[in-house]
Amino acid sequence: MIYLDNSATTKPFKEVLDSFVTVSSEYYGNPSSLHKMGAQAEKLLSQAREQVSKLLKVKPSEIYFTSGGTEGNNLAIKGTALLHKNKGRHLITSSIEHPSVRSAMEQLEQEGFEVTYLPVDQHGRISVADLESAIRKDTILISIMHVNNEVGTVQPIEEIGELLLKHPAILFHVDAVQSIGKLPLSLKESRVDFCSISGHKFHGLKGTGALYIREGTRLAPLFSGGNQERKLRSGTENVAGAVAMAKALRMTLTKAETGLTRMKRIQSMLRNGLTEIEDVQIHTPHDNAAPHIINFSLKGIKSEVFIHSLEQKGIFVSTTSACSSKKKSPSKTLLEMGVPETLAESAIRISLSVENSIEEASTALEAFKESANQLRKVMK
Repeated sequence: MIYLDNSATTKPFKEVLDSFVTVSSEYYGNPSSLHKMGAQAEKLLSQAREQVSKLLKVKPSEIYFTSGGTEGNNLAIKGTALLHKNKGRHLITSSIEHPSVRSAMEQLEQEGFEVTYLPVDQHGRISVADLESAIRKDTILISIMHVNNEVGTVQPIEEIGELLLKHPAILFHVDAVQSIGKLPLSLKESRVDFCSISGHKFHGLKGTGALYIREGTRLAPLFSGGNQERKLRSGTENVAGAVAMAKALRMTLTKAETGLTRMKRIQSMLRNGLTEIEDVQIHTPHDNAAPHIINFSLKGIKSEVFIHSLEQKGIFVSTTSACSSKKKSPSKTLLEMGVPETLAESAIRISLSVENSIEEASTALEAFKESANQLRKVMK
């Protein structure tokens, strides 16, 4: 089996699973309990927070554990809107954000907020000039993803942060779910106020994540209850999940230097090999692209047909984002980039991790070519 759907989810490291089992079986006390077992759990939670903050080069008090990217995105966006609705009701995002951002924005629109959806160019990148033009006196939040989950385009986060030095009242949220462990991002230097990450995207466990909230910045909580996570995220803490995520993040960043070099080689090899297949169009840009994603279309071949053909050969890839893949509709991201609907319906996403090898990529490439040829013969 060759797994190339790592942008949907990654295989947890064995050490990560071991840490989760150990904490779950031996330190299962509630961190809010006053007895010794509760204190042990609370200590482990604090240590996990410190580890994550150190790896992200922020303060422990700026890390809030969540269930993943969707919760982090919703908390940052809706929490800002609810707290600052009397200051302004205008938000800005891009037209190709993850569904958890897009849907949160659409829900706020139903509550009387106004949202500007910035267009993207043919490479899936927004214009900082367009963003600046969209800013209004009542703008309270800008939410832009770091790396697009479908095509891998890198957005100009640093430039946006620099622009916002002129607009200090506007808060800046970054969805970094797809970039952690693949691309560096200085949250401080980029003037990011909120940043969402998800453990299962870097060999952690599903249901784990964190939201960075810059010191001095406030949000309205979305959950009511026991006031955990400093009154911002009520609910008994997932101590084992937080410990496991901290370990996964440390291991991923440790492997990043050699892993990223290999991913770039694999991406280049796959890109070159795909161009040799008849009627292939690659949508992932050469420049301003993350090293782990390649999105392409096979003209005339439906993506689900190609995916099932590859699955029979033990190769696993995907179509659009995992959150949208079962809808059987063309990728909104590709349509926004100007890709014709017929090509968008044939889109395939390859997504790598630090664990993939050159040998796997070579085998997969041969399978791509073989499946494409077989399917074209059947169609004639």
